[in-house]
Amino acid sequence: MNRKRKWQIPPPSEPVTDEYLTSVTIGERKPLNDRIQLAEYDLRWPSMFSVAADKIRSALSEKALLVEHVGSTSVPGLAAKLIIDMLLGVTDSADEKSYVLPLEQQGFVLQAREPGWYEHRFFRLKSGDMEWHLHVFSAECEEIDRMLAFRNWLRVHDDDRQRYENVKRTLAARTWKHMQNYADAKSDIVREILGRAQDDHVVGITSEAVSAAFRFR
Repeated sequence: MNRKRKWQIPPPSEPVTDEYLTSVTIGERKPLNDRIQLAEYDLRWPSMFSVAADKIRSALSEKALLVEHVGSTSVPGLAAKLIIDMLLGVTDSADEKSYVLPLEQQGFVLQAREPGWYEHRFFRLKSGDMEWHLHVFSAECEEIDRMLAFRNWLRVHDDDRQRYENVKRTLAARTWKHMQNYADAKSDIVREILGRAQDDHVVGITSEAVSAAFRFR
């Protein structure tokens, strides 16, 4: 799927509150209360994405309109948490009955529902020491284009990739109550890089190509 769309840089926003996280979380939300552990880039990460992507396509077939590897593990050379972030585009992410059960049958667990933020849905998949985070949006959602633009820019701009990693390492050394608090703290550098990506219109991508710091990262 080729995407050539206009998108906007989101305005600065306040960090999410504990009350908000509780309201959108399905099941128990355990605080982190720790530093963020970053690992050096691993050449196996794209194949780990492919393992879970195959599960999604097997579960949803043509309902999976877009399946992408996003986040830091999708950027060669970038240090990242040991979590494979994934993006799924469906016709209507609010229509949970069309995709939740098939994903659950593949081991994905629905853990967050955000009707007020692009009808975002968040799943986790775990296997041994490996973990995947799946973000679901409607395929026409502007947030998809921002996430892909951010990833694509970092893949081809070493200076911004290093700048982003430096910020990540500085923040990761702090203790955070929730991982989302760490993600929120990256908002300024993410918006800065998105500004350059927007100017350069780095949006086009194929869905088979091998972060962004957004919700539940």
